[in-house]
Amino acid sequence: MKWSDFFTSPIGKKYVMALTGIFLITFLIVHVGVNACIWANDSGEMFNKAAHFMGSTVLIRIVEVGLFVGFFIHIIQGYVLTAQNRKKRGGVAYAIPYGNQGSAWYSRSMGLLGTLLLLFLIMHIYHFWTPSRLGGIANIHELEPVDYDGKEYHNLFGEMVSVFQNPIIVVLYVLGCISLAYHLLHGFQSAFRTLGMGNSRYVKMIQSLGAGFSIIVPLTFAMMPVSIYFGWVGM
Repeated sequence: MKWSDFFTSPIGKKYVMALTGIFLITFLIVHVGVNACIWANDSGEMFNKAAHFMGSTVLIRIVEVGLFVGFFIHIIQGYVLTAQNRKKRGGVAYAIPYGNQGSAWYSRSMGLLGTLLLLFLIMHIYHFWTPSRLGGIANIHELEPVDYDGKEYHNLFGEMVSVFQNPIIVVLYVLGCISLAYHLLHGFQSAFRTLGMGNSRYVKMIQSLGAGFSIIVPLTFAMMPVSIYFGWVGM
């Protein structure tokens, strides 16, 4: 079998989903670590410096391109697999409604959860990635750059404070994080199982790690807009 045939086969598509999923999980670890710097309560200095490092380091910018490619492949492949599964069932739901006895509802709703996350991602890119990468925050939201030790930095923390004054946006971000939690609850285990770590030796460890990751990371992300909105951290 050619490599091209493998990656277009059903099992190949699952491998692609697993590999891109693990890559995106790695991104979430880095992203949540950088964002957690807001709780240093130093008016955003640590966070702005960390964000500047991530945005100005050549290697990380190259990885960023790979990240967008990974998102694109993961999203497209997810929709393809969802469509194929529906086609196998004749475009209808399961003939026998097993409910959670067959599988958890979030395992059967990965397409819906993925769509909600895509909408959340678009909103997130608009609020933060676009102004910081394309033209600068000061030009779009009239936030002046900040000076640390004689060097100017984008005031991305100021952007966060500005965005999360709107309670509707805060609620949408929290809902996005809830969708992420359920998506990870199935996706984390599924990715490692696809790569051969589904035997009895690893399954309990993967389930525990997946459950912990699916709670801690989205909860940390959700607490960021909440903390800023209620003034627990600020300028």
